[in-house]
Amino acid sequence: MRSTTLRFGSIVAVLALVLTACGGTAGESQGGSGEPASSGGTAGEPVEIHWFCCLGAGDNPEQVPAENAVVDAFNESHDDIELVLEIVDYDSAFDAMSVEIAGGNAPDIAGPVGVSGAEAFHGQWLDLTDLIESTGFDTSQFTEGSVDFYNTGGEGQIGLPFAIYPSMLYYHRDMFDEAGLEYPPHTQGDPYILDGEEVPWDMDTLAEVARRLTVDVNGNDATSADFDPESIAQWGYEPQYQDLRAVGSYFGSGSLVADDGTTAQVPDEWADAWKWLYERTWTDHTTMTEAQVNAPEQGNGNAYNSGKIAMALTHLWYTCCIGDAGEDWDIAVVPANGDTTTSNFNADTFRIWGDTEHPEEAFEVLTYLLTDASQDLLQVYGGMPAIESNQDAFFAGLDETYPQDVDWQVAKDMVAFADNPSFEAFVPNYQETFDAIVAFGSKLRSTEGLDVDAEIATFTEQLQEIYDRAE
Repeated sequence: MRSTTLRFGSIVAVLALVLTACGGTAGESQGGSGEPASSGGTAGEPVEIHWFCCLGAGDNPEQVPAENAVVDAFNESHDDIELVLEIVDYDSAFDAMSVEIAGGNAPDIAGPVGVSGAEAFHGQWLDLTDLIESTGFDTSQFTEGSVDFYNTGGEGQIGLPFAIYPSMLYYHRDMFDEAGLEYPPHTQGDPYILDGEEVPWDMDTLAEVARRLTVDVNGNDATSADFDPESIAQWGYEPQYQDLRAVGSYFGSGSLVADDGTTAQVPDEWADAWKWLYERTWTDHTTMTEAQVNAPEQGNGNAYNSGKIAMALTHLWYTCCIGDAGEDWDIAVVPANGDTTTSNFNADTFRIWGDTEHPEEAFEVLTYLLTDASQDLLQVYGGMPAIESNQDAFFAGLDETYPQDVDWQVAKDMVAFADNPSFEAFVPNYQETFDAIVAFGSKLRSTEGLDVDAEIATFTEQLQEIYDRAE
């Protein structure tokens, strides 16, 4: 999804914007430019710190008031720093930030942004190691292991934890009730009860349950000889806002680049996952085609929210966008693939631009967003706090929004099954690679009758060409 899986604009669009930007101004607020690096601004005037949003979450209208309130609270308590928030629509954010960078007006802080969004600007984030040490910032308050998540690839400590988004299975209780089916397990390792017998809760079982939950306008499910795939009223399963990397990672962690950092590959588990999804779409008809997903009557891309999908694998941040799905949904554990359960993991945070002219002031803002402001922001972003002591209060807030007794313990438990390496981790020529992934995913969900193995082989060759063009 949008939280971390960006629908990037093309490089051509960025260059066009740069050529017409007249100095690179892409947003109304420009911070961190025109001041000496260590001056603290003009004497007697506060240093302006420019916070750029939204490479991930943050641009939904219901989120903006909380962001503005956080900015106001900071500015009221600081005479030496003025925090200026720039909100750019998610679909335009990558292009807009690229223009600002090209024009010499890069923001001081960007976020919330996940791994995918940050990797689009790979190697350009500030190493926080010295600032953490010089300020004595307490990193022990964060969930164990989460600080190390941002210390990878030889770039130093390029971030600190903020929001954790495990993935899980959203499902409609009422749809299961109507079909006479047991609910999916809420504890990893528990079996599923199908026709009175215990079966593994795995991808094969998910496929069978999805068939029974896919219903045409005449009430026939997808297991019936009378089922009409041209007149479906309810679909059994949707990988909600999951690109092909995410789809693959549910079958096992992996990467589209080999350990040498230059060779394209598609892990066997990912190939199996893509073929599994293709069969659900075109053979079982339990998963929407791309045209069906994007139809207005199915939510213009937000399919599960339309109330016509029985189950969806997606992340905790999806609580931001599920207000129209009804009041009887709950969450269950991710199905296994064989003996392996993988809850692919999103993690958003705020990052400091590597060439900011005010690193100390930017770090003060950063730590404010990660601590004092975090509970207000995370409530509207739908992110589990990385500060462990704040997690119960976060879920209590979600209970006020969704009072149907959602089993949030599932989300907590799924953190232990995060994918490693992350499905969003670095690959060469990141943006072009991402565009190719989106295009291939679109092809699989819009074209019937493909030889998927042959398509995967061609896609791997395409990736290699993209990697070979990397600088």
